[in-house]
Amino acid sequence: MTLTAAPGRARQAAGRRPPATSYGLGLAVAGVTAAWGVHRLLPAVPLLTAAVVLGIVAAHLPGARGLVRGVCRAGLSLAGKRLMRLGIVLLGLKLSLNDVLGLGWATVAMVLGVVAATFCGTWWLGRRMGLRGDQPLLIATGYSICGASAIGAVSEVSDSDERDVATSVALVTLCGTLAIAVLPLLQHPLGLGDAAFGRWVGASVHDVGQVVATAQTAGPAALGDAVLVKLVRVALLAPLVAVLATSVRARGRVKRTGGSGGQEIGGQEAGGQGAGGQEAGGQEAKRRPPLVPLFVLGFLAMTALRSTDVLSTAVLDTAATAQELLLAAALFGLGSAVHLPSLTRTGARVAALGLCAWVVIAGASYGGVLLTT
Repeated sequence: MTLTAAPGRARQAAGRRPPATSYGLGLAVAGVTAAWGVHRLLPAVPLLTAAVVLGIVAAHLPGARGLVRGVCRAGLSLAGKRLMRLGIVLLGLKLSLNDVLGLGWATVAMVLGVVAATFCGTWWLGRRMGLRGDQPLLIATGYSICGASAIGAVSEVSDSDERDVATSVALVTLCGTLAIAVLPLLQHPLGLGDAAFGRWVGASVHDVGQVVATAQTAGPAALGDAVLVKLVRVALLAPLVAVLATSVRARGRVKRTGGSGGQEIGGQEAGGQGAGGQEAGGQEAKRRPPLVPLFVLGFLAMTALRSTDVLSTAVLDTAATAQELLLAAALFGLGSAVHLPSLTRTGARVAALGLCAWVVIAGASYGGVLLTT
């Protein structure tokens, strides 16, 4: 009787045990709370920026380092992926098609040109510099679209390594934070009025919070134009993710049919025969991302809903707060994956790419603003 009761008690004890992800999610909540406190004390520091920095700090503090890399890792990784998706969905409520059309087609075309030049130029340069994994793709996405949110979205469909994601987020966050201090100093030397400065900021600064912190130094006119231009860049996130998902699916089809590497597959795997080959093919099919990821569809649905003007200001404000908190938790999780000693191998090249990308997007957007003002 004792022998049969013991397994039952063990199962009950295991049932009362908290999920493996709860520790990491709890730490992410604590990190967001601390980041909110930093933002309240220093309003010039955006909440999302503070969350990334605190995540990096937590990953290297002697007391917290063991927790971040051990029992909390699963929950922090979950926050960096799942909460990021939810935050991106709610980000769609910031975008109204009527506001975008109100900017005029010339400004929309300018933003498209800036995004294309920054994305293609940064991606090409990163590959030429020999950066590891998906770093060129992720950094190009972060600089050209909307910072860490875009990196998180693209990493979902490209199945990027967590270290590449964390490094890219850290770089983009650093440059966006520097822009808050640097760009206002350049407004008058570059001869930009308040509205033109706002459009320049919206077209060149990465994260929405960083855009707000930078543009508000020139007044409400600059802030309004900056946010609208920035949201046009945000709107390009959905088609970019869809294109990348299509590319990943196409590469998967080439691998399964053999492609140029058909001879390397060999035997039963090349012909798709045998239990092992069928199982591998089934797993490969399961790993294929959807043509348009669900969170991107959610983003588009939220944008369409916002465009109907049926949502009250209170609902939009609540959604905006929830979106910022979700992204803050996700960025804390991503920041906690940064391992500074491992960055020393590629740190100089990553920093050089970030500087070049910053020059490209600032220069292209400045020229675009001059042409459309």
